[in-house]
Amino acid sequence: MSPGQEPSTGQPTARQAADRSYAAMMANARALMPRLRERAARTEELRQLPPETEKDLHDAGLFRMLQPMRVGGAELDYVALVDCAELLGRADASVAWNLANLASHHWMLGMFEQKAQDLVWGRDPDTLIASSFIFPAGRATKAEGGYRLHGSWPFSSGVASCEWNMLASVVYSDDEADGIEYRIFLLPKGDYKVLDTWNVAGLRGTGSCDVEVKDAFVADHMTVAVGDLAGGPTPGSRVNPNPSYQLPVFSLFPYVLSGVALGNAQACLDDYAEVARHRISTYNRAKLSDFQSTQIKIAEASAKIDAARLIMRSACIDAMEDARRGHIPDMARKTRYRRDGAFSVNLCTDAVSMLFAASGARGLFTTGVLQRQFRDAHAINSHLAFNFDTAGTNYGRVALGLPSENLTL
Repeated sequence: MSPGQEPSTGQPTARQAADRSYAAMMANARALMPRLRERAARTEELRQLPPETEKDLHDAGLFRMLQPMRVGGAELDYVALVDCAELLGRADASVAWNLANLASHHWMLGMFEQKAQDLVWGRDPDTLIASSFIFPAGRATKAEGGYRLHGSWPFSSGVASCEWNMLASVVYSDDEADGIEYRIFLLPKGDYKVLDTWNVAGLRGTGSCDVEVKDAFVADHMTVAVGDLAGGPTPGSRVNPNPSYQLPVFSLFPYVLSGVALGNAQACLDDYAEVARHRISTYNRAKLSDFQSTQIKIAEASAKIDAARLIMRSACIDAMEDARRGHIPDMARKTRYRRDGAFSVNLCTDAVSMLFAASGARGLFTTGVLQRQFRDAHAINSHLAFNFDTAGTNYGRVALGLPSENLTL
């Protein structure tokens, strides 16, 4: 009998089955890399995912990697999001960005009430859900049986491919004593309008357009309070008992997308090293691989990328272990997750910037991938989740005994 098998049946354990499912999912992602890289220029031209790329991601099951098993999803551990985004990010950061975003929304829907899950997945378990988690962009008020919602939200990535949207809003009350509440609202496509605003320098293929809602009614069961996503049992964890549906959502929010930066940086390093192996200096005909400066740049960039990978994966693995033990992280750990998520992506951005500068004029040609990797790296880093000043300030406040200023934690 091999280790990890059930003695009575000889069948693989749940852990072995999960490991095989993870390995198969990563193999599917790896197999897509060459064709995604070939399509990268067209993806930028379209400003959204090409239909064939979206089909490839569906066929590979990648959108459903974190979806509950009860509706046919793979229900992988949270770290799979980082690992898969890294692989796809080595080919095209825009594709990886949309894949990670949309896959994470299946995970989040698993925390909503069962009635919401059944309504969405009962129609089509492959359906895609967009989002914009910018709370001040919306205004909601309580109504009988639900809420009235209106607002205009930017950066709803992949929205053209989606039938639903998770929109974050502040809920206001007429009674000032009640204060305000942060809540997420799940709306069908017919309840919001997509505004074609995505004309940008980086992550051009993500189609992260604005969406507008004018006085939509959203039933109670199609919403979830941010306070219910802070770690521990959620409205959906009764039907989805896997610990991943009890993770602190917004504490781990950076890791939804951090793998994209990691993959983009790794591709940049791999491409730089490959060119340096064979390239001859224009000015003195010396081999670039013989330059000490080239060797040092490769060492420094690889150290930053390897450190970033370790930080990202460790945070996700630690969070899953906490959830398995039923342990809800305290505010110190939550702010550390945010700090490390921002810091690790900053490391990736630094690596790409250094390699771009070291490449000289070669990196300026639009026919090459280096300029895209540079643009995408800085577009990724512009996300608020990766702003180290913001994450670092809040971490420092909590470390010094002051209250957290991030109301989503």
